[in-house]
Amino acid sequence: MGLSATVPAYAVTRRKPLDTLQTEVLVVGGGPAGIGAAVAAAKAGAKTLVLEDCGFFGGVAAWAVGMCMNQMRPFNEPRGFVHELLLTKLRAYGSQAVRLSSHQFYTNVEYLKAAVLDVLDEVGCNYRVHARVVDAITEGNRIRGVVIATKSGMVKVHAKVVVDCTGDADVTYFAGAPTLTETGNLSPSTLLMNIANVDSNHREQLKAAIEKGREKYPLIPERWGLKKVSNCHHFYINHAGTRDLGNYDVSDIHQLSEAECLSRKQIVQMVQTMREFGEGELKEAELVGASPRLCVRESRRIQGGYILSEEDAINGRTFDDTIAWRSGWLDIGFTRVTRMKIHHVPYRAIVPNEIDGLLAAGRCISATHEGASAGKSMGNCFATGHAAGAAAALSCEQNRMPRELNVKDIQQRLTQDGVDLTRGGEEQPRKMAN
Repeated sequence: MGLSATVPAYAVTRRKPLDTLQTEVLVVGGGPAGIGAAVAAAKAGAKTLVLEDCGFFGGVAAWAVGMCMNQMRPFNEPRGFVHELLLTKLRAYGSQAVRLSSHQFYTNVEYLKAAVLDVLDEVGCNYRVHARVVDAITEGNRIRGVVIATKSGMVKVHAKVVVDCTGDADVTYFAGAPTLTETGNLSPSTLLMNIANVDSNHREQLKAAIEKGREKYPLIPERWGLKKVSNCHHFYINHAGTRDLGNYDVSDIHQLSEAECLSRKQIVQMVQTMREFGEGELKEAELVGASPRLCVRESRRIQGGYILSEEDAINGRTFDDTIAWRSGWLDIGFTRVTRMKIHHVPYRAIVPNEIDGLLAAGRCISATHEGASAGKSMGNCFATGHAAGAAAALSCEQNRMPRELNVKDIQQRLTQDGVDLTRGGEEQPRKMAN
């Protein structure tokens, strides 16, 4: 009797022509701003697709391995539909997923990643991860879509309206519209990390260890602290990152590469400092993990019809064409923190100049260096995303370019979503600090 063997089947593949996807609203970037935009557009009935180049959504809220999501519930009050929907989905996973403070969500990021998918599924939003935008598709002064790099090759994605939530204004830049960068004066970027095997902050012991360790470990920041992750038993560390290492513009490939690699060495030196020069529990500190990528506070931004400034934030300026408001403090990461008032974001600040069919949200809206630092908190990014998504859906409904919309129509839709656009000009208590 002869022997028989099962012969495995092989799929023979060859390079395919460019695939093409089609949607009404395309949101590029799946961080807080992108989530806000995608949810708002899909909820309004627009066929919506959100793209993310990581394998999960959440942006810095997820990359930062447990850092709190600031300004999600200012004054401990609901801020709008998008913010509250995420909170609902997080709470469904129990106490380890989220805890609330005066305005923050403290989340375990693995629950957060799942909760964001639950949010997108509830509103019927399409999504793709591992999809990196590498170019814009334009026709004259109008954007028609983007090109993404995927495991299947390059893919064209056509859309009626594109919302740039990349944080670095990548789509706006690729489309040839003007952008702003504060050369030589950018807020530092940080690779956050988790540590375990300690039970409290150890503030004084940390200070002493850092003073002793700086000569041996020159990349370490001048100070840092330990903060609990959600209701878990480990800590996240936020710190000055690249502040003392150089002024890095992460929209430049060479500078981004150097900043990322130096930061990998930096966090190891920080843990070694605690273990070698710390007292008590600090000597037993264990490095659990770090952000999958550098967390950026500031880079390239759009140039819109209005550029938000420090004066707007400090004075609590309001605008007739407001579509969002920003709360917290003007925080130039580990460099300067200045008290500000709640202030408006005018619609003009999320519409890029010189290109039609495009909106922006999050930390890449039209603002100066200081103006950007006044609004980078995640809750504020959700808010501008919410507005951009609502405007994008209206643009599709009315078959008009975003810059041609009647702002009152956008405001009405946001009000229906629970956003109180009458806020603005209020002083904020110290507990509202980022």
